[in-house]
Amino acid sequence: VQLQVGGGLVQPGGSVRLSCAASGITLDDYAIGWFRQAPGKEREWVACLSSSNGNTYYKHSVEGRFTISGDAAKNTVYLQMNSLEPEDTAVYYCAASYFLCENRESGYDYWGQGTQVTVSS
Repeated sequence: VQLQVGGGLVQPGGSVRLSCAASGITLDDYAIGWFRQAPGKEREWVACLSSSNGNTYYKHSVEGRFTISGDAAKNTVYLQMNSLEPEDTAVYYCAASYFLCENRESGYDYWGQGTQVTVSS
C-alpha cells in the first residue's frame, strides 16, 4: 500500500493543493487524515475526511482556510490550503484509517511519505 503526496513552496497568503493518491487500497473505504510536522515540533493532526458519512473535520487553526475532499474515481484525497501563513510550514502527511476519523496517529493504518510545504516570501 502506498500513499503519495505532492507539495511545494508558496508565498504567504497563497494557496497550494496537496494530493494523496493511493495504490493498493480504495480510499473510499478509509477515513483519510492529514497531519503535519513543523521543524522542532511534534506531528499534529490537521484534518480528516470520514468514509462513513463524508463529514470533514479540521484543526481549529486551519478551519476556514483548509478544505479536505476526495475523488473516488482517481482514488485520491486532496487538501486545499488557502491563505497560507508561515506557521503552516511543515512536512505534511496523509494517512488512512480503516475506522473513524480521529486525531491520534495510532488510529491510522497507512501513511504517506510526507511532503514539504514551505510558506515564505
